Amino acid sequence: MKTLICNLPKFVSIQKKTVSAQMASFSSSSTLPRKGCRYLALDMAGHGLSSHRPAGDFYTFPGYVADVRRVTESLQLNKFTIMGHSMGANIAGMFCSLYPEKVDGLVFLDAYGFLPTKLKEIPDMMRKGIDEIIQFENKAEVKSRVYTYEKAVERLQTANPTLSKESTEILLERGLAQVEGGFAFTRDIRVNFRNIARTPLELSLEMLSRIQAPVLVVMADKGLKVIFPEIASNYSSLLTHHEERDVNTVTWVSGDHHVHLDHPEVVAPVVSDFLLKKVLAK
Repeated sequence: MKTLICNLPKFVSIQKKTVSAQMASFSSSSTLPRKGCRYLALDMAGHGLSSHRPAGDFYTFPGYVADVRRVTESLQLNKFTIMGHSMGANIAGMFCSLYPEKVDGLVFLDAYGFLPTKLKEIPDMMRKGIDEIIQFENKAEVKSRVYTYEKAVERLQTANPTLSKESTEILLERGLAQVEGGFAFTRDIRVNFRNIARTPLELSLEMLSRIQAPVLVVMADKGLKVIFPEIASNYSSLLTHHEERDVNTVTWVSGDHHVHLDHPEVVAPVVSDFLLKKVLAK
């Protein structure tokens, strides 16, 4: 039995009836392999229905990686495949580079596995991130805003203008909680603060080189490169690494950053083919 861990509960749930919000990002998908597979969909800390980190804590990629490690240890998983979208793919990339012996396959959706930062910019970003959370902590108690369902949909679509209404409602299945007077977002507002644990390009490439499993990179032509055009040169180096590794597969699809959710029929066959040929065939 192969285990596939992902941060996209909904892409998988429609196929396995396994619900778990990051995974909410996978709900509308077409068929992924079922025979001999089980899918474990995680809401990362501070997202969906998972707990928020304690006061004073930061949300960082190493922290998320430790969470994945805790889950796999608790479930006694010795070997598994990881699939992640965007932030989830960067968590997957770091996990696989630190624990290469645990992972037999890796799928990045509109991400290269790391989000490199220019070395000279890291000290300023760390300082801003620390100041940001301290300023937040010094405020009087912040109450969650309450919305009507329609206003919550409108707010999420404003923040993510490429999302369809259907996809927005899928994400809100685990992204909203009913409270007195309406609905509140379940996510911890601190997940939007700067990540102070930055990775320069040199370290990103070193960590990628430690990954042993075959990797599938599915990039959207109107996705990541449009969102972060200022670091396109860094991404070019990561893309070259993936293209030059024989067991890796890089595929471009038409769509935006959430193409796997808005148009799963475009992404799911690519992922399924990779899993069947590179992972399940072993």
